[in-house]
Amino acid sequence: MLSTALVSVDQAASPAGADQNCLGWERELRSAAGFDDLGRPTIDRLDGDRPFGQVLRDWVADDCLRVNYVQVLGTHNSYHIEPRLLLLQFIATLNPEAAASIEYTHRPLGEQLEILGIRQLELDVYVDPDPGRFALPLGQLVFPANPPQPDPVKLPLLGPGLKVLHVPDVDFETRCLTFVACLQQLEDWSDANPGHLPVMVQVEAKDDAAIIPPGVLPPGLPDPVTPVPFGPSELDGLDAEIRSVFGEHQLITPDLVRGDRATLEEAVLIDGWPTLNETRGRFLFTLDNEGTERDLYIAGHPSLEGRVMFTSSPPGTPEAAFVKLNDPVADGELIKSLVAAGYIVRTRADADTVEARFGLTVRRDAALASGAQFVSTDYPEADPAFGTGYLVDLPGGDVARCNPVLSPPGCDPSTLEG
Repeated sequence: MLSTALVSVDQAASPAGADQNCLGWERELRSAAGFDDLGRPTIDRLDGDRPFGQVLRDWVADDCLRVNYVQVLGTHNSYHIEPRLLLLQFIATLNPEAAASIEYTHRPLGEQLEILGIRQLELDVYVDPDPGRFALPLGQLVFPANPPQPDPVKLPLLGPGLKVLHVPDVDFETRCLTFVACLQQLEDWSDANPGHLPVMVQVEAKDDAAIIPPGVLPPGLPDPVTPVPFGPSELDGLDAEIRSVFGEHQLITPDLVRGDRATLEEAVLIDGWPTLNETRGRFLFTLDNEGTERDLYIAGHPSLEGRVMFTSSPPGTPEAAFVKLNDPVADGELIKSLVAAGYIVRTRADADTVEARFGLTVRRDAALASGAQFVSTDYPEADPAFGTGYLVDLPGGDVARCNPVLSPPGCDPSTLEG
């Protein structure tokens, strides 16, 4: 399937006539991409009860445009707050590059969605089988927020459930302490904005421990936290926590997209993703991991049957629908080809604060031009501490834009989300 998918973007160019209906446009587009079987149409005739101009706007905004025909911005480690100054300076003495890479802070999740127009978020989760495992980070003990007073224990860290943070003991400041609390913030915002575009939430199942050389911390402190790996039951629990907040009507699941097709990949390449009309107000969850955790998550769930999240899986596999390609410079042409074929792709406009520190825009520009539907950044706003003015926004300043690789004629970004 991969060789079929990798068509040039020029081959997949949209027809010029803006008055074509959805079925005609999709037939030409998908035929150019090498797919003869169109699958389910969205509209195949004019609506005689409304003026043509309004019908066209409705087609483009909701009934023609599918989830993968738009491009939006996301944030990387969306929950992240940079470590307090003394702790950050301590980390820099051990690993200057690591310290530099975590020197960024995001707004609360609701503000990212409401004020910045972010439509893709990323959450890192850790298993907490004996609640309280992450309640007393070493960095908090050595460098309290208000020395010499120790930090008070945060009560949500003493309760059950997945915890949200970057690295235990050293990079633990977060906008929401538990996975369910983060999801509830998203659900609250969604309830207040029911017509929003689908929001993608990328979840990384983590078991990274802080690397602290012996002898660098004061004596008498507890050992660094040893995280628990994600196994089958923990991954099932991840799905369960998502479903504890979101109902089926609020989710875009692999089952919804697959429909009656034999595989998920067959569905997205032949039938296509659901339309905006079918998915407004919903959330699409993806699993960031591409190793053991992904394999365990897929096991027993062919084409992700019954699962909540899509996996970043290689084209040509039954569950392939979403692909994570973080380097838009090295993989720009591959991203364009996958987008043209029908996959959803997430890429990154910057990484490790490098672009923001030095005002570099090559990676950002490549990410936007690639057609990746979700372009993630640490800088939806410029960081004044760096003084470069670096930020990532969409041309025109809208929440979303018509995908530069895959969008219909007459697409108007102002109609995507009011």
